[in-house]
Amino acid sequence: MTLEKATLPVPQFDQITLAELKQKIESCIAEGQKFLNELTETPTSVQEQLTTLEHVDTLENNMSESWGILSHLNAVMNNAETRDVYQALLPGLSEYYMQLGQHTALYQTYQHIYDASIYNELPAAQQSAIKLALRDFKLSGVALKGEAKKRYAEISARLSQLSSDFSNHVLDATQAYFRPLNEEELAGLSSNNIELLKQYGQQRELDQPVATLDFPSYLAIMTHSENRPLREELYKAYTTRASDQAEQSEFDNTALIEEILSLRLEMAKLLGFNNYAELSLASKMAPSVEAVDEFLRDLAEHARAPAEKEIAELKAIAAEDGIRDLQPWDSGYYSEKLKMQQFNLSQEALKPYFPAPKILQGLFNIVNRLYGIQVIEREAPVWHPDARYFELEDQGQVIGGFYFDLYARQGKRGGAWMSGFRSRMQTSDGLQKPICYMVGNFTPPVGNRPALLTHDEVITLFHEFGHGLHHMLTEVDNIAVAGTHGVAWDAVELPSQFMEFWAWDQESLDLLSEHIETQESLPAELLKALLDARFFQSGMQTLRQLEFALFDLSIHRANPALNAAQVQATLNEIREKYAVLPTTDYNRFQHSFSHIFAGGYAAGYYSYKWAEVLASDAFDRFEDEGIFNTTTGKQFRENILAVGGKDTALDAFINFRGREPKIDALLRHQGWTNPSKNA
Repeated sequence: MTLEKATLPVPQFDQITLAELKQKIESCIAEGQKFLNELTETPTSVQEQLTTLEHVDTLENNMSESWGILSHLNAVMNNAETRDVYQALLPGLSEYYMQLGQHTALYQTYQHIYDASIYNELPAAQQSAIKLALRDFKLSGVALKGEAKKRYAEISARLSQLSSDFSNHVLDATQAYFRPLNEEELAGLSSNNIELLKQYGQQRELDQPVATLDFPSYLAIMTHSENRPLREELYKAYTTRASDQAEQSEFDNTALIEEILSLRLEMAKLLGFNNYAELSLASKMAPSVEAVDEFLRDLAEHARAPAEKEIAELKAIAAEDGIRDLQPWDSGYYSEKLKMQQFNLSQEALKPYFPAPKILQGLFNIVNRLYGIQVIEREAPVWHPDARYFELEDQGQVIGGFYFDLYARQGKRGGAWMSGFRSRMQTSDGLQKPICYMVGNFTPPVGNRPALLTHDEVITLFHEFGHGLHHMLTEVDNIAVAGTHGVAWDAVELPSQFMEFWAWDQESLDLLSEHIETQESLPAELLKALLDARFFQSGMQTLRQLEFALFDLSIHRANPALNAAQVQATLNEIREKYAVLPTTDYNRFQHSFSHIFAGGYAAGYYSYKWAEVLASDAFDRFEDEGIFNTTTGKQFRENILAVGGKDTALDAFINFRGREPKIDALLRHQGWTNPSKNA
């Protein structure tokens, strides 16, 4: 099938060289610095002030585009060359953003407009952008003087370097481990999984299956392998990655964790906060650190009884195999057995019904029914043969574009994410349309068959696509508040978690499933088993998420900053209180917790649960009015997806729901209260 060429101006990945990219980023930095150095005082007229703000947006647009390409390549095609260029540019970039955030004359320019009568005449998006910019200036230390200002800038630069080092250590430690497997060690694994492990072996020039710490491989072994010592070995390798307990000491993140926490606290104190958690929450929806702590502990109480019941069931099925001491490397294996026993449901039995091409077709169909938009694949240069490019059309008009790069491979950062390449913005050349990347680490195709996904992977795909829609369906033309920009961090997961509900809907599943060989959709008994198992171990899963969130909040509200032993002690204490699954003394989960040490979730990991309340409550309206109700879909698009950071997260939610959020729907969607409305 020949595809039409991309209609939007897309990056020429087949021609981009690292040298050119480096040059481009350096010139963006130089241009930005020149502008800041020349702006020594606030322009006198309002018109000049507004022109200055426009210029800042243009600089940001150019920078985010060129840096966005490099940062993307560094995540999906990580090699020594890309990493060197990325690392070489990082200090200059940090310095520029620091200069921007602490530029007194620029801050005063924003303040002048805010204080002037013209402010009230500006479009709502521009008003929000100015308000948010003033907040961010204060949080970047614009008001600091002399040494304090200089120290803030030093901390900022050092933190961006440490984040990058942390992430590299996790990637390198993950990729350093592999273990060839003999015939006996494959017992319990499906032929599909064995083929996948053989593929990992071929990549390492071995003619036998190989276990790696890439998630598809790790998950297959932890869920299906009958070989308990092998599961234990893999568990140990995975949970000690990049730590003092690992065999490779060169990737140890211990010192980085200590330095990151110490610098974050120092930064918070410079700005007048008692701890880093307070600084983090100053730009979020949640009212205070105490409120978040209370929210998490309250939710943990709701989850406790279901979780205790679930762990008792797990221990009982393990005891049938003579295992009296359930260990962490047993939980995935016996959970799968239990699921099979309770619901006659196995991930492996489902996989043939979820070939990736059908899933994508179903997802695009769902989005079309909800929002009236078409998704069309187009031809565009890509960085790897796995990557594909698509465009969104609304009534025949192209409104945005996105790339999918879905499968796990060597040199690719773990996890799944959406990142913006280009934001919607009015430029001198007209309206610039948004484009984003959506990246996964799903089970890759084996041989010449398409990839077969687990239902969990389908949920992850829907989650990231929710983020993508938030980026692409924005109707705001101001880059500072378009798409996900300017949205409170703890509300940014609303569109993504909201989208996950369609991966559980019966009508949707009919659109998503088709057996790889027979082309049949999901048979009634499998569909029933999948839906019945929806709340399987929801208590345990919730407690696990809350353990991460409470740990993150606790280490960031500590003053003085914690050392490595205290960080471990904090984690142990939280586990003791909330975890129902045992853990090991050597588990160093925190050493690969990239979300908080290398991503944007520091003292913000609670956002997933906070936004889950919003998403559940928003979906509750669809349950009342119809899962594919086009009017409700249109209102969700208009009130949530289109507004970006123009409206506050709470206002946007109230505009859609007609009231403030309630927790009731979340508790029901977890299966802890009255079952679903349409049962």
